[in-house]
Amino acid sequence: MYPLHRPALQLLVAVTLGVSLVLPASAQEKKLLTFEQIFRNGEPRLTTSLPVVTGWADDEHFVETRQREGGEGRAASFLVDAKTGKREPYRDMESFRGIVGQGIEPGNPASSDESYTHLLYVREGEFYTLNTETREFRRLSHTRGDMKNPTFSPDGKYIAFTRDNNLWAIEVSSGKEHQYTADGGDVVYNGWASWVYYEEILGRASRYRAFWWSPDGSRLAFFRFDDSHVPVFPLFSTAGQHGSLENTRYPKAGDPNPEVRIGTVPVTGGPVVWADFDGKADQYFGTPFWAPGGKSLWVQWMNRRQDTLRLFAVDPLKGGKKLLYEESQKSWVEWLESVKFVKSGFIIRSDRDGWMHLYLYDFDGRPKSRLTEGRWSVRDVQALDEKGSLVYFTAQKETSTRTDLYSVSLDGHGLRRLTSGDCTHTVRVSPGGKYFVTTYSSIVTPPKMDLYTCEGNLVRRMGDSRGSEFDSYELAKTELFTIPTSDGYNLPAIWTLPPRFDPSKKYPVLISVYGGPNSATVSDGWRGTGSEWLAQEGLIQLSVDHRGSGHFGKEGAALMHGNLGKWEMNDYCEAVKWLRAKSFIDSTRICITGGSYGGYVTCLALTEGADYFTHGVALFSVTDWLLYDTHYVERYMGLPGENPEGYRSASVLTYADRYRGVLRIVHGTMDDNVHMQNSLQLVERLEDLDKHFEFMAYPGERHGWAGKKGIHLRNESYRFYYTYLLGKEFPEKLFEKAGMGRGRTR
Repeated sequence: MYPLHRPALQLLVAVTLGVSLVLPASAQEKKLLTFEQIFRNGEPRLTTSLPVVTGWADDEHFVETRQREGGEGRAASFLVDAKTGKREPYRDMESFRGIVGQGIEPGNPASSDESYTHLLYVREGEFYTLNTETREFRRLSHTRGDMKNPTFSPDGKYIAFTRDNNLWAIEVSSGKEHQYTADGGDVVYNGWASWVYYEEILGRASRYRAFWWSPDGSRLAFFRFDDSHVPVFPLFSTAGQHGSLENTRYPKAGDPNPEVRIGTVPVTGGPVVWADFDGKADQYFGTPFWAPGGKSLWVQWMNRRQDTLRLFAVDPLKGGKKLLYEESQKSWVEWLESVKFVKSGFIIRSDRDGWMHLYLYDFDGRPKSRLTEGRWSVRDVQALDEKGSLVYFTAQKETSTRTDLYSVSLDGHGLRRLTSGDCTHTVRVSPGGKYFVTTYSSIVTPPKMDLYTCEGNLVRRMGDSRGSEFDSYELAKTELFTIPTSDGYNLPAIWTLPPRFDPSKKYPVLISVYGGPNSATVSDGWRGTGSEWLAQEGLIQLSVDHRGSGHFGKEGAALMHGNLGKWEMNDYCEAVKWLRAKSFIDSTRICITGGSYGGYVTCLALTEGADYFTHGVALFSVTDWLLYDTHYVERYMGLPGENPEGYRSASVLTYADRYRGVLRIVHGTMDDNVHMQNSLQLVERLEDLDKHFEFMAYPGERHGWAGKKGIHLRNESYRFYYTYLLGKEFPEKLFEKAGMGRGRTR
């Protein structure tokens, strides 16, 4: 059904025939990496740093960041001429250090206008502005409430923000404040996102911001949320003598969602114009886009089941709407991450035919051309060259484990691959499509960086991270291949084998997963040396992606609709069957680990999949989809009342009586995303069943954590692997000597 690519087929045949991996004598004489090299970036380093290209200033110049000579670790930006390589200082903010004073880092403004002439800084709740042309620095506001998400208008004349859940703006020239809404409060938020929108729709990078400037800075669009009917979920903090509760309006599967209205308002003030939607309807709105010139606001609408997407053009002066695009699927539809405007219309990305591709429409929503097609997926649009009528985009066309840059004409003809080699490319294309910088690597080749014209001609080599000592060391053998399933899928996989691997021995296996829909983890790119220590200790490490991970397009992902957990466990168990057939695999020590969705899969593996998996470390796991948020869960599972059997079958709790082996359950007590309630319900079920397991809580931590507790988590996970997989004592003194022991930071 899904034929292997030839290189993967050849590798799979070699692996299946017995893994003839005994290394030649010359390789065995190479050195192994030390603990310091692996964990502390100790010398000698195997790789060196590549140039840091942060973006393009225009079609002829890119911006590069370098350490400033004698600058006490501070970085400086340089403008580099792509053609000649000539470098000159770019936005040298160090010259403003004496102007802005203590407590402000001039190179890190909170916001700026499009020309980078007006910069905004926040210090102790006050707004300060810097004009980089006149070098004027002044305080703009006096503290009056908590001002959040200050954002310059494109023309630099106003700064919008939210205060007390209302939308405001300050006129930069006069300091005059404009208040656009007045009904914000505990359950009503104007321009500030309700939790489920922040987490699932607008994204955490939004920092809860739910307002958008028009291109000319004359109007603001914003979302108004009413959480009155959304249930409250309490998070308990153990800090202090009495502790405290943090209450969040969090809709779990089947719960009422926030009511949402979309408004626009003139920057100078006046009545809010509300878009013509029923604010009380059971619906979702995605990130909106202003059309060129700000003539209309393009609003994404989706029904509660998330199987229909509509794109409307909303009149910001009257609120009326016009349907531009509609899409329905039997499973679910994805939000439009962006709309790319060209003179003749707009380009969208859709997976409606089973694979993610590009389509061109005119401004009235009539289809003009299909730009790409085939059993492969477009990742994103990088640039548009309207003069040459070309679109530049990245895609996984040659194989699902690699990303390349392509161009295609706006009429859908002339598809061309611009990058080359068996590598994964990360590219930055100049705005008009004249040049691109690519950073590329494979699982066996450290990253390199080159500059090309968009005709595909090499301009210059920019860097090679492979250090002079690289060939002096024997690294663990990492291979990319596929694992066949009994029903015809070939699952992409990567494993790392111990150095000086001996196929006559038995090795334990650690399988790292995520497992969510369209969330592949296997790619043909450099993975660093983070797996070297456990490999040297004798642990085989494997990553494998299931049929719904994205490698098989929406066709594969849609199989997960209504039955999360089914195909993930089927395919991961198939992978274990494949492992067990190898003479060098110790089937009594097969461990799985992952966080969030990966934690869910791990818990499922030690219960429903306990015939295959013997150990697991589950981090901040979902254990029952009824306990997670509406937008994420219902997209894949439907409404609980319409799919009760699907929810029951997808719950870890359903299979708790099958639990065997050793599972460590780990959770942060104040996880606002996947509540610790998930882990505690599994803990209670296992206790009632008189099962042995391990549980570790991290007080005060959210969804994933770093710092001292992050080090503790990593060390305790290693301790688990040493105890149950390697059968060795954890090298406590070695970790403490490196500053990585208990209670110490790096």
